[in-house]
Amino acid sequence: MRNGLNHNGLNQDEAHRIREERDSRYDGHLFIAITTTGIYCKPSCPSRHAKPENVRFFDSCEEAERAGFRACLRCKPRAENGDAVLVKAVTRYIEAHRDEPVTLADLSAAAGMSPFHLQRTFKKATGVTPKAWMRNERLRKFQSSLRTAASVTDAVYEAGFAASSRAYENAQQKLGMKPGAWRKGGEGSNIAYTVAPTEFGYLLAAATERGICCVMLGDSAAEVEAEFQKDFARAERRRDEKLSLLVDQILVLITASGPSPHLPVDVRATAFQQRVWDYLRAIPRGETRSYSQVAADLDQPTATRAVARACATNPVALVVPCHRVVGANGSLTGYRWGVERKRNLLERERA
Repeated sequence: MRNGLNHNGLNQDEAHRIREERDSRYDGHLFIAITTTGIYCKPSCPSRHAKPENVRFFDSCEEAERAGFRACLRCKPRAENGDAVLVKAVTRYIEAHRDEPVTLADLSAAAGMSPFHLQRTFKKATGVTPKAWMRNERLRKFQSSLRTAASVTDAVYEAGFAASSRAYENAQQKLGMKPGAWRKGGEGSNIAYTVAPTEFGYLLAAATERGICCVMLGDSAAEVEAEFQKDFARAERRRDEKLSLLVDQILVLITASGPSPHLPVDVRATAFQQRVWDYLRAIPRGETRSYSQVAADLDQPTATRAVARACATNPVALVVPCHRVVGANGSLTGYRWGVERKRNLLERERA
């Protein structure tokens, strides 16, 4: 990767995200080399992840091999299966026509197969439909362009959106804030928050005008407030005790026996993170799922580690109930807010 970018326009953070999630969409486009073993792999390789400092990224097998790395015998990065070839052909077609409206019928005609078969095969290989892939890819380009384009409007058209309204409409969930605020690194976004003692420790709840952006748990008010200030250092933060009602609504998700209220959230997420978080919000109160079960239910059986990562990076505790995900043997594995607190939450829900 030259100057921090590869031919696909990926920066180092994006490449590491693809590696963490074993994102098979980039098989054949990105190659991951491990300096401690001298081996290079494709992103979906099931082998254990190396430390980030021991990882290098390449655009092709040839580049990796010229640098002295050899192909992994487990994932065989030089060998492409039929699904990978199809995904590469479809994504290349989308990229070549990104300034035009592309339909499933267009893709199936280009691939020479029925729309149903194309949709099923593409989703099996990537975890998302072609339409979702197009939307997420366009948003990724929009997010990247916001950092370098002369204006938000320029970023809109560089990403292939036909109008600013479409970009803003689709970017809300991806960016977690308005595009102008994202362009400024979060500066100017207005976040109200409050801290309250609960039976699970001190709870900090924060929200923008569009929804909940942060929920934290801790042993003291000072602890959660310091963590919140670190995570939202560039935002305009103000304490607002009127949000005590929001705290009550969040606690209802755990303590009530009736239907759970749907609380709007305003968070940034990758496509995979969003799928995991949506799945977690659908788990009934008091029930649990294993990380491997979540991955399997999302049609990504090899993405157990990526599921764990999505749980670990969940910014809205309780609203997205990542405490309901446990180890394969039912053990209460690591929880950002403490395993004992995770046990208390589950016991309270079951009660």
